[in-house]
Amino acid sequence: MQMARDAGRILIDRQGRSLQISSKGDINLVTEADLAAEKLIIERIQSHYPRHAILAEESGASMVDETAPPNEWKWIIDPLDGTTNYAHGYPCFCVSIAAERAGKIQLGVVYDPVRDEMFAGERGQGATLNERTIHVSEVDDLNRAMLCTGFPYDVRERPDFARHFTKFTMRAQAVRRDGSAALDLAFVACGRFDGFWEDGLNPWDTAAGLLLIEEAGGKVTDYRGRPADVYKPEVLASNGLVHDTMVEVLKD
Repeated sequence: MQMARDAGRILIDRQGRSLQISSKGDINLVTEADLAAEKLIIERIQSHYPRHAILAEESGASMVDETAPPNEWKWIIDPLDGTTNYAHGYPCFCVSIAAERAGKIQLGVVYDPVRDEMFAGERGQGATLNERTIHVSEVDDLNRAMLCTGFPYDVRERPDFARHFTKFTMRAQAVRRDGSAALDLAFVACGRFDGFWEDGLNPWDTAAGLLLIEEAGGKVTDYRGRPADVYKPEVLASNGLVHDTMVEVLKD
């Protein structure tokens, strides 16, 4: 958790300065703060676990000693989820770190440096917010649910997105779009949101957040209700009580 907090401090310290911003595509940004935070996290992991694999958003997959036998542990890192928000000074972004063992997420941390909120979960041990146990909400009717989603970078190539967004807007009490999938998932885990859906995600967007939701008593699947896979782009997450109804909406 400390390395997530330290990476978050880098983001806060550099926010508001004249940032060097580059582009990974038409609208997908990367800032010097992303790179500095990721460098800190990777160096910390490598200093303690030199044989662990790393999957990081900006630098891709890496391992310190490529000649060493494969290790069953992998760290999945997003040093700045919500880069576009950050680049525009919008205070909704976070650091996301997860540890996977033999293909299953075991640890997850999402840190919001703006609110100084540390979400943490360990498989089989529950989830916490600033060391206090959290649970998903008890809303059991989609009409009373507040949902969240994200707009994928290739939204123009996903015609189903507008249809799904419209349908949930008509069915739910409210729909929000904050621009940080990892933080949205953490908010589902602590009951601020009742459900989340998005297509076009990457493992570093979801690995920590999905574990938090499971450990907080929620449910995570794909749009058809099949078990979630962080290496697939489609995610549906909820408190479990509105999950089947959300699946039905996405099927139509």
